[in-house]
Amino acid sequence: MNKTYHGSCHCGTVKYQADLDLAQGTGKCNCTYCLKIRNWSARAGNLKILQGQDALADYGKEWPGGNLHHRFCGKCGVTLYTHGHIPEAGGDFLSVQVNTLDDASVDELMSGPVRHSDGRNDNWMNPPTDIRHL
Repeated sequence: MNKTYHGSCHCGTVKYQADLDLAQGTGKCNCTYCLKIRNWSARAGNLKILQGQDALADYGKEWPGGNLHHRFCGKCGVTLYTHGHIPEAGGDFLSVQVNTLDDASVDELMSGPVRHSDGRNDNWMNPPTDIRHL
C-alpha cells in the first residue's frame, strides 16, 4: 500500500515527498553509476519537491531509445532520485534513493524484497552473478 514519505539531502537544502509502497520491494543495480553511489532505490509516484528546487542538479545520460536523469543536491552532492526511460527495464520510471527517506523505519525499508539488476551488462531484469558488493 502506498504511503507518503518525506526525504532530504544531507545538508537539508532539498526536501521532498513521494508516494512509495516499500512492501513491493526496493532495488540495487551494478551499472557503473549505481555502483559508485551505492544505489538503493524504490519506484515512486507523486514526487513533489518541497524545498530547494533551485539547488537540484542533474547528471543525465542519453542513448538511442533511452535516458536517465540522476537528480542530486548541488550543495552537498547527495543523489535523491532518478527518472528516465529504459526500454529493457519497462520504460518510464521514477525512483527515489531510499537512504534519503527521513521517516521510513528499517522495518519498512526491509518489508519487501531487494531486487538486484545487472545494469552493467544491460541485463536489467536479472540479477548479476555476484551481489555481495551491492
